[in-house]
Amino acid sequence: MEEILARLEEIEKEALSAIEIAHNQEALEEIRVRYLGRKGIVNAILRGIKDVPPELRPTIGQKGNEVKEKIQTALEQRLKALKQAELSTGPRLDITLPGRRAYFYGTLHPITQTLREICDIFLRMGFEIAEGPDVEVGFYNFDALNIPPHHPARDMHDTFFVAKEAKLSPHFPKEKDDILLRTHTSSIQIRVMKNQPPPVRIIAPGAVYRCDADVSHTPMFHQVEGLLVDKNVSFTHLKGILTAFMEAIFGEKIGVRFRPSYFPFTEPSAEMDISCVICGGKGCRVCKGTGWLEILGCGMVDPAVFIQVGYDPEEWTGFAFGLGVERIAMLKYGIDDIRLFFENHLRFLRQF
Repeated sequence: MEEILARLEEIEKEALSAIEIAHNQEALEEIRVRYLGRKGIVNAILRGIKDVPPELRPTIGQKGNEVKEKIQTALEQRLKALKQAELSTGPRLDITLPGRRAYFYGTLHPITQTLREICDIFLRMGFEIAEGPDVEVGFYNFDALNIPPHHPARDMHDTFFVAKEAKLSPHFPKEKDDILLRTHTSSIQIRVMKNQPPPVRIIAPGAVYRCDADVSHTPMFHQVEGLLVDKNVSFTHLKGILTAFMEAIFGEKIGVRFRPSYFPFTEPSAEMDISCVICGGKGCRVCKGTGWLEILGCGMVDPAVFIQVGYDPEEWTGFAFGLGVERIAMLKYGIDDIRLFFENHLRFLRQF
Protein backbone atom coordinates (compact mmCIF):
# COMPACT_ATOMS: atom_id res chain seq x y z
CA MET A 1 0.00 0.00 0.00
CA GLU A 2 2.84 2.35 0.89
CA GLU A 3 4.27 1.96 -2.58
CA ILE A 4 0.93 2.86 -4.21
CA LEU A 5 0.45 5.94 -2.03
CA ALA A 6 4.00 7.06 -2.74
CA ARG A 7 3.45 6.55 -6.45
CA LEU A 8 0.26 8.68 -6.33
CA GLU A 9 2.12 11.51 -4.57
CA GLU A 10 4.88 11.30 -7.16
CA ILE A 11 2.32 11.47 -9.98
CA GLU A 12 0.67 14.48 -8.33
CA LYS A 13 3.93 16.43 -8.14
CA GLU A 14 4.85 15.44 -11.70
CA ALA A 15 1.45 16.54 -13.10
CA LEU A 16 1.40 19.83 -11.19
CA SER A 17 4.89 20.66 -12.45
CA ALA A 18 3.89 19.91 -16.03
CA ILE A 19 0.78 22.05 -15.68
CA GLU A 20 2.74 24.97 -14.31
CA ILE A 21 5.02 25.14 -17.35
CA ALA A 22 2.34 24.40 -19.97
CA HIS A 23 2.38 27.25 -22.48
CA ASN A 24 -0.91 26.73 -24.35
CA GLN A 25 -4.29 25.02 -24.21
CA GLU A 26 -3.14 22.12 -26.38
CA ALA A 27 -0.38 21.25 -23.86
CA LEU A 28 -2.90 21.34 -21.03
CA GLU A 29 -5.21 18.97 -22.92
CA GLU A 30 -2.33 16.54 -23.42
CA ILE A 31 -1.59 16.63 -19.67
CA ARG A 32 -5.25 16.03 -18.83
CA VAL A 33 -5.47 13.03 -21.12
CA ARG A 34 -2.15 11.62 -19.84
CA TYR A 35 -3.01 11.79 -16.15
CA LEU A 36 -6.84 11.95 -15.93
CA GLY A 37 -7.98 10.30 -19.14
CA ARG A 38 -9.87 7.02 -19.16
CA LYS A 39 -6.57 5.26 -19.86
CA GLY A 40 -4.52 7.81 -17.89
CA ILE A 41 -1.91 7.11 -15.25
CA VAL A 42 -4.10 7.84 -12.21
CA ASN A 43 -6.97 5.66 -13.38
CA ALA A 44 -4.53 2.87 -14.25
CA ILE A 45 -3.26 2.84 -10.67
CA LEU A 46 -6.78 2.94 -9.22
CA ARG A 47 -7.79 -0.02 -11.37
CA GLY A 48 -5.08 -2.02 -9.55
CA ILE A 49 -6.90 -1.61 -6.20
CA LYS A 50 -8.54 -4.97 -6.79
CA ASP A 51 -5.20 -6.62 -5.95
CA VAL A 52 -4.97 -4.80 -2.62
CA PRO A 53 -6.45 -6.29 0.58
CA PRO A 54 -10.04 -5.04 1.10
CA GLU A 55 -9.27 -3.16 4.33
CA LEU A 56 -6.66 -1.02 2.49
CA ARG A 57 -8.73 -0.11 -0.55
CA PRO A 58 -10.61 2.90 0.98
CA THR A 59 -7.34 4.63 1.87
CA ILE A 60 -5.90 4.21 -1.61
CA GLY A 61 -9.17 5.21 -3.27
CA GLN A 62 -9.44 8.37 -1.18
CA LYS A 63 -5.85 9.31 -2.02
CA GLY A 64 -6.43 8.69 -5.71
CA ASN A 65 -9.50 10.94 -5.75
CA GLU A 66 -7.60 13.70 -3.94
CA VAL A 67 -4.83 13.53 -6.55
CA LYS A 68 -7.34 13.69 -9.42
CA GLU A 69 -9.11 16.67 -7.84
CA LYS A 70 -5.85 18.60 -7.32
CA ILE A 71 -4.74 17.95 -10.91
CA GLN A 72 -8.16 19.00 -12.29
CA THR A 73 -8.14 22.20 -10.22
CA ALA A 74 -4.65 23.04 -11.37
CA LEU A 75 -5.66 22.47 -15.01
CA GLU A 76 -8.61 24.85 -14.71
CA GLN A 77 -6.57 27.56 -13.00
CA ARG A 78 -3.79 27.32 -15.58
CA LEU A 79 -6.30 27.44 -18.45
CA LYS A 80 -7.88 30.58 -17.00
CA ALA A 81 -4.47 32.19 -16.64
CA LEU A 82 -3.55 31.38 -20.23
CA LYS A 83 -6.79 32.92 -21.56
CA GLN A 84 -6.24 36.10 -19.57
CA ALA A 85 -2.70 36.31 -20.87
CA GLU A 86 -3.96 35.98 -24.46
CA LEU A 87 -6.39 38.84 -23.93
CA SER A 88 -3.75 41.10 -22.46
CA THR A 89 -1.01 40.37 -25.00
CA GLY A 90 -3.04 39.69 -28.18
CA PRO A 91 -4.76 42.24 -30.46
CA ARG A 92 -7.32 44.19 -28.44
CA LEU A 93 -10.95 44.21 -29.55
CA ASP A 94 -12.93 47.39 -29.09
CA ILE A 95 -16.49 46.13 -28.69
CA THR A 96 -17.82 49.70 -28.94
CA LEU A 97 -16.83 49.94 -32.61
CA PRO A 98 -19.73 49.58 -35.09
CA GLY A 99 -19.97 46.33 -37.03
CA ARG A 100 -19.41 46.02 -40.75
CA ARG A 101 -22.35 47.24 -42.77
CA ALA A 102 -24.22 44.55 -44.67
CA TYR A 103 -24.01 44.82 -48.45
CA PHE A 104 -27.78 44.63 -48.88
CA TYR A 105 -30.57 44.80 -46.37
CA GLY A 106 -33.86 43.04 -46.97
CA THR A 107 -36.67 45.44 -47.88
CA LEU A 108 -40.36 45.31 -48.65
CA HIS A 109 -41.29 44.59 -52.26
CA PRO A 110 -42.35 47.75 -54.15
CA ILE A 111 -45.87 46.31 -54.59
CA THR A 112 -46.11 45.72 -50.84
CA GLN A 113 -44.84 49.24 -50.16
CA THR A 114 -47.38 50.75 -52.55
CA LEU A 115 -50.24 48.61 -51.22
CA ARG A 116 -49.48 49.60 -47.63
CA GLU A 117 -49.30 53.28 -48.58
CA ILE A 118 -52.68 53.08 -50.34
CA CYS A 119 -54.27 51.33 -47.37
CA ASP A 120 -52.79 53.82 -44.90
CA ILE A 121 -54.29 56.75 -46.82
CA PHE A 122 -57.79 55.25 -46.85
CA LEU A 123 -57.51 54.17 -43.22
CA ARG A 124 -56.84 57.80 -42.32
CA MET A 125 -60.05 58.68 -44.18
CA GLY A 126 -62.04 56.35 -41.96
CA PHE A 127 -62.23 53.25 -44.17
CA GLU A 128 -61.78 49.75 -42.76
CA ILE A 129 -59.96 46.85 -44.44
CA ALA A 130 -62.05 43.84 -45.48
CA GLU A 131 -60.74 40.49 -46.72
CA GLY A 132 -62.17 37.55 -48.62
CA PRO A 133 -61.21 34.26 -50.34
CA ASP A 134 -59.11 34.14 -53.51
CA VAL A 135 -61.13 31.14 -54.74
CA GLU A 136 -64.62 32.51 -55.29
CA VAL A 137 -68.01 31.43 -56.63
CA GLY A 138 -69.78 33.03 -59.55
CA PHE A 139 -72.54 34.61 -57.43
CA TYR A 140 -70.17 36.85 -55.45
CA ASN A 141 -67.78 37.47 -58.34
CA PHE A 142 -70.38 38.11 -61.07
CA ASP A 143 -74.11 37.66 -60.43
CA ALA A 144 -74.44 39.91 -57.40
CA LEU A 145 -72.41 42.57 -59.22
CA ASN A 146 -74.97 42.75 -62.02
CA ILE A 147 -72.78 40.76 -64.45
CA PRO A 148 -75.12 38.23 -66.12
CA PRO A 149 -73.95 34.88 -67.59
CA HIS A 150 -73.74 36.25 -71.14
CA HIS A 151 -71.43 39.15 -70.15
CA PRO A 152 -67.99 39.09 -71.92
CA ALA A 153 -66.17 39.31 -68.56
CA ARG A 154 -67.27 35.75 -67.87
CA ASP A 155 -65.60 34.34 -70.99
CA MET A 156 -62.85 31.77 -70.51
CA HIS A 157 -60.14 34.11 -71.84
CA ASP A 158 -60.76 36.49 -68.90
CA THR A 159 -61.43 34.14 -65.99
CA PHE A 160 -59.56 31.21 -64.46
CA PHE A 161 -62.35 28.71 -63.83
CA VAL A 162 -61.70 25.94 -61.30
CA ALA A 163 -65.01 24.17 -61.96
CA LYS A 164 -68.11 24.93 -64.01
CA GLU A 165 -71.55 24.49 -62.46
CA ALA A 166 -70.16 22.72 -59.40
CA LYS A 167 -72.53 21.48 -56.72
CA LEU A 168 -72.16 23.64 -53.60
CA SER A 169 -73.05 23.19 -49.95
CA PRO A 170 -76.46 24.48 -48.82
CA HIS A 171 -75.20 27.72 -47.25
CA PHE A 172 -74.19 29.17 -50.64
CA PRO A 173 -76.67 31.44 -52.47
CA LYS A 174 -76.98 28.96 -55.37
CA GLU A 175 -77.08 25.18 -55.29
CA LYS A 176 -74.79 25.00 -58.34
CA ASP A 177 -72.33 27.67 -59.36
CA ASP A 178 -69.00 28.27 -61.08
CA ILE A 179 -65.89 28.06 -58.91
CA LEU A 180 -63.13 30.41 -60.05
CA LEU A 181 -60.19 32.56 -59.05
CA ARG A 182 -61.62 35.98 -58.28
CA THR A 183 -61.19 38.48 -61.11
CA HIS A 184 -61.57 41.49 -58.81
CA THR A 185 -61.90 42.15 -55.09
CA SER A 186 -65.40 43.56 -55.61
CA SER A 187 -66.57 40.11 -54.51
CA ILE A 188 -65.44 41.08 -51.00
CA GLN A 189 -67.78 44.08 -51.12
CA ILE A 190 -70.73 41.75 -51.80
CA ARG A 191 -69.73 39.45 -48.94
CA VAL A 192 -69.50 42.41 -46.54
CA MET A 193 -72.89 43.82 -47.57
CA LYS A 194 -74.52 40.38 -47.31
CA ASN A 195 -73.35 40.10 -43.69
CA GLN A 196 -73.39 43.71 -42.47
CA PRO A 197 -76.17 46.28 -42.43
CA PRO A 198 -75.35 49.77 -43.67
CA PRO A 199 -73.58 52.09 -43.25
CA VAL A 200 -70.47 50.49 -44.82
CA ARG A 201 -67.09 52.09 -45.38
CA ILE A 202 -64.46 49.57 -46.50
CA ILE A 203 -61.53 48.95 -48.81
CA ALA A 204 -60.79 45.45 -50.10
CA PRO A 205 -57.11 44.97 -51.02
CA GLY A 206 -55.79 41.71 -52.43
CA ALA A 207 -54.55 39.64 -55.36
CA VAL A 208 -56.80 38.99 -58.36
CA TYR A 209 -56.42 36.70 -61.37
CA ARG A 210 -57.14 37.06 -65.09
CA CYS A 211 -56.02 35.27 -68.26
CA ASP A 212 -53.79 38.02 -69.59
CA ALA A 213 -50.04 38.62 -69.86
CA ASP A 214 -47.95 41.32 -71.59
CA VAL A 215 -45.81 44.35 -70.63
CA SER A 216 -48.76 45.96 -68.84
CA HIS A 217 -50.75 42.90 -67.69
CA THR A 218 -49.99 39.79 -65.65
CA PRO A 219 -52.16 36.75 -64.80
CA MET A 220 -51.99 37.75 -61.13
CA PHE A 221 -52.01 41.34 -59.93
CA HIS A 222 -53.30 43.39 -57.01
CA GLN A 223 -56.32 45.61 -56.58
CA VAL A 224 -57.82 47.84 -53.93
CA GLU A 225 -61.59 48.11 -54.24
CA GLY A 226 -63.45 50.70 -52.18
CA LEU A 227 -67.07 50.89 -51.07
CA LEU A 228 -68.99 53.50 -49.12
CA VAL A 229 -72.72 53.07 -48.40
CA ASP A 230 -74.73 55.54 -46.33
CA LYS A 231 -77.66 57.90 -46.59
CA ASN A 232 -77.44 60.80 -49.05
CA VAL A 233 -74.08 59.74 -50.55
CA SER A 234 -73.45 61.54 -53.85
CA PHE A 235 -70.99 61.53 -56.73
CA THR A 236 -69.49 64.67 -55.20
CA HIS A 237 -68.36 62.66 -52.18
CA LEU A 238 -66.75 60.12 -54.52
CA LYS A 239 -64.86 62.82 -56.43
CA GLY A 240 -63.68 64.47 -53.23
CA ILE A 241 -62.31 61.29 -51.67
CA LEU A 242 -60.55 60.10 -54.83
CA THR A 243 -59.06 63.53 -55.50
CA ALA A 244 -57.70 63.66 -51.95
CA PHE A 245 -56.29 60.16 -52.40
CA MET A 246 -54.47 61.05 -55.64
CA GLU A 247 -52.97 64.16 -54.06
CA ALA A 248 -51.73 62.04 -51.15
CA ILE A 249 -50.10 59.52 -53.51
CA PHE A 250 -48.71 61.75 -56.27
CA GLY A 251 -48.57 65.20 -54.64
CA GLU A 252 -50.93 68.13 -54.37
CA LYS A 253 -50.04 69.46 -57.83
CA ILE A 254 -51.46 66.40 -59.61
CA GLY A 255 -54.33 67.17 -61.97
CA VAL A 256 -57.45 64.96 -62.03
CA ARG A 257 -60.47 64.54 -64.27
CA PHE A 258 -63.45 62.20 -64.53
CA ARG A 259 -64.76 60.78 -67.82
CA PRO A 260 -68.11 58.97 -68.31
CA SER A 261 -67.71 55.22 -68.61
CA TYR A 262 -69.59 51.96 -68.05
CA PHE A 263 -69.37 49.25 -65.41
CA PRO A 264 -72.16 46.71 -64.79
CA PHE A 265 -72.24 47.35 -61.04
CA THR A 266 -72.19 51.18 -60.96
CA GLU A 267 -74.49 53.81 -62.47
CA PRO A 268 -73.40 56.42 -63.31
CA SER A 269 -69.86 55.20 -63.91
CA ALA A 270 -66.64 57.07 -64.60
CA GLU A 271 -62.97 56.65 -65.38
CA MET A 272 -60.60 58.81 -63.36
CA ASP A 273 -57.51 60.25 -65.07
CA ILE A 274 -54.52 62.03 -63.60
CA SER A 275 -52.16 64.42 -65.32
CA CYS A 276 -49.21 62.53 -66.76
CA VAL A 277 -46.54 62.07 -64.09
CA ILE A 278 -43.87 61.74 -66.79
CA CYS A 279 -44.38 64.96 -68.72
CA GLY A 280 -46.43 66.93 -66.21
CA GLY A 281 -49.42 67.08 -68.54
CA LYS A 282 -47.54 68.50 -71.55
CA GLY A 283 -47.88 65.36 -73.67
CA CYS A 284 -45.41 62.51 -74.21
CA ARG A 285 -45.11 58.95 -75.49
CA VAL A 286 -46.41 57.49 -72.23
CA CYS A 287 -49.64 59.50 -72.24
CA LYS A 288 -49.83 59.35 -76.06
CA GLY A 289 -49.67 63.11 -76.28
CA THR A 290 -52.87 63.70 -74.29
CA GLY A 291 -51.26 64.77 -71.04
CA TRP A 292 -53.56 62.38 -69.13
CA LEU A 293 -53.24 58.85 -67.75
CA GLU A 294 -56.12 56.53 -66.85
CA ILE A 295 -55.80 55.56 -63.20
CA LEU A 296 -59.01 53.88 -61.93
CA GLY A 297 -62.70 53.19 -62.46
CA CYS A 298 -65.49 54.31 -60.16
CA GLY A 299 -69.17 55.14 -59.90
CA MET A 300 -72.34 55.10 -57.82
CA VAL A 301 -73.45 51.63 -56.76
CA ASP A 302 -76.18 50.34 -59.08
CA PRO A 303 -79.52 49.82 -57.26
CA ALA A 304 -79.61 46.28 -58.69
CA VAL A 305 -76.54 45.44 -56.58
CA PHE A 306 -78.25 46.73 -53.44
CA ILE A 307 -81.26 44.54 -54.17
CA GLN A 308 -78.99 41.46 -54.49
CA VAL A 309 -77.56 42.04 -50.99
CA GLY A 310 -80.82 43.07 -49.33
CA TYR A 311 -80.25 46.83 -49.07
CA ASP A 312 -83.12 49.21 -49.79
CA PRO A 313 -81.98 51.40 -52.74
CA GLU A 314 -84.63 53.97 -51.82
CA GLU A 315 -82.99 54.49 -48.43
CA TRP A 316 -79.29 53.89 -49.10
CA THR A 317 -76.87 55.18 -51.71
CA GLY A 318 -73.18 54.58 -52.14
CA PHE A 319 -70.17 54.64 -54.39
CA ALA A 320 -67.49 52.15 -55.33
CA PHE A 321 -64.09 52.38 -56.96
CA GLY A 322 -61.30 50.04 -57.96
CA LEU A 323 -57.64 50.70 -58.65
CA GLY A 324 -54.70 48.53 -59.66
CA VAL A 325 -51.78 48.58 -57.24
CA GLU A 326 -49.26 47.75 -59.98
CA ARG A 327 -50.63 50.64 -62.04
CA ILE A 328 -50.11 53.05 -59.16
CA ALA A 329 -46.60 51.69 -58.49
CA MET A 330 -45.58 51.94 -62.16
CA LEU A 331 -46.64 55.57 -62.36
CA LYS A 332 -45.25 56.48 -58.95
CA TYR A 333 -41.80 54.99 -59.63
CA GLY A 334 -41.59 55.43 -63.42
CA ILE A 335 -41.60 51.69 -64.26
CA ASP A 336 -42.49 50.82 -67.86
CA ASP A 337 -42.79 47.00 -67.64
CA ILE A 338 -45.08 45.32 -65.10
CA ARG A 339 -43.15 42.07 -65.40
CA LEU A 340 -40.25 43.60 -63.46
CA PHE A 341 -42.36 43.31 -60.31
CA PHE A 342 -42.44 39.51 -60.56
CA GLU A 343 -39.05 38.56 -62.03
CA ASN A 344 -37.16 39.16 -58.74
CA HIS A 345 -34.07 40.79 -60.23
CA LEU A 346 -31.97 42.12 -57.35
CA ARG A 347 -30.77 45.10 -59.38
CA PHE A 348 -34.39 46.17 -59.69
CA LEU A 349 -35.50 45.37 -56.14
CA ARG A 350 -32.49 47.11 -54.52
CA GLN A 351 -33.83 50.44 -55.77
CA PHE A 352 -36.66 50.14 -53.25
